[in-house]
Amino acid sequence: MRNNAFALLVPAALLLSACTTVEPVIKDNGPRTASCVDGGPDSVAQQFYDLRISQPNQGLPDSTTLAKYRPYLSDRLYHKLLSASTLSSKPASWSQGDLFSSLAQGPTSADVASASTIPNRDARNIPLRVDLSRDGKSWHDEVLMIHEGSCWAVDDIRYVGDWPHAGGGSLSQLLEEKK
Repeated sequence: MRNNAFALLVPAALLLSACTTVEPVIKDNGPRTASCVDGGPDSVAQQFYDLRISQPNQGLPDSTTLAKYRPYLSDRLYHKLLSASTLSSKPASWSQGDLFSSLAQGPTSADVASASTIPNRDARNIPLRVDLSRDGKSWHDEVLMIHEGSCWAVDDIRYVGDWPHAGGGSLSQLLEEKK
């Protein structure tokens, strides 16, 4: 009788232990090859825009500027920008205007929406609305934040301002158009 009870307990214990496996809330999109900025997706995006506004840059960033942006950018976006900067003949749309916003002159202020309103807290990527302004003009763009390793990073900028961007609908599309 005692052996029968023990024989029943072992499978029940194994079955119960299988039910208590805990998955991490945030899954990543692979390892990250660079340092990163601390904070959630909205905090990292706001820090990126604050840097861009304090040190404005027109056109494709040079290697020095790109190095400053590196902790904020996903590996994919960084390598796209790096590859584009090494091309010998660059399209005019890459050398004129702000590539990181809908308005060619770029913003003088930016306010990234809070990620606390995102219902899916285990998301690997989160699009965040950014309220931008310059000289009385205001518009909204969208920054796509991606989770790499233990970091949040900017993976793309979607141009959704009221005027068409010379490069199309997003920074990634702009960088793809002439390769």
